Amino acid sequence: MEPMKINIKKLDQNARLPVYGSPYAAGADLYACEGTDIPAGETAFVHTGIAAELPQGTVGLVYARSGLACKQDLAPANKVGVIDCDYRGEIMVALHNHGKRARRVERGDRIAQLVIAPYYAARFCEADELSDTVRGAGGFGSTGSK
Repeated sequence: MEPMKINIKKLDQNARLPVYGSPYAAGADLYACEGTDIPAGETAFVHTGIAAELPQGTVGLVYARSGLACKQDLAPANKVGVIDCDYRGEIMVALHNHGKRARRVERGDRIAQLVIAPYYAARFCEADELSDTVRGAGGFGSTGSK
């Protein structure tokens, strides 16, 4: 399958384009374009120095890098960042330090991964009734074993 073309604009001379770590990786690494200190329990916006032109009908989803989250306690504060296809500003990652000591992100560090995915636009319609299902209104663990 031919890869989708995504135009990337460098906004900073230290910026790096996203890179896939292996031929079948779903997420491309995003890189910090400047050093940033993140105190324990705090969140910092880490600049990537890039902007993207995503094709209509796609969304950029910014996920944690498992190694960074598990070994250094740094993960996106919003869990999954959403980059809409009409956004043309800088991609920044709000990294939260879940640990007990300060961490430093250096320029060139891989800070998150970007997954490009299709999405459906919905037309939300008010209704007096919804169709019945076996599950019904059960939620929050209602489908587990009893």
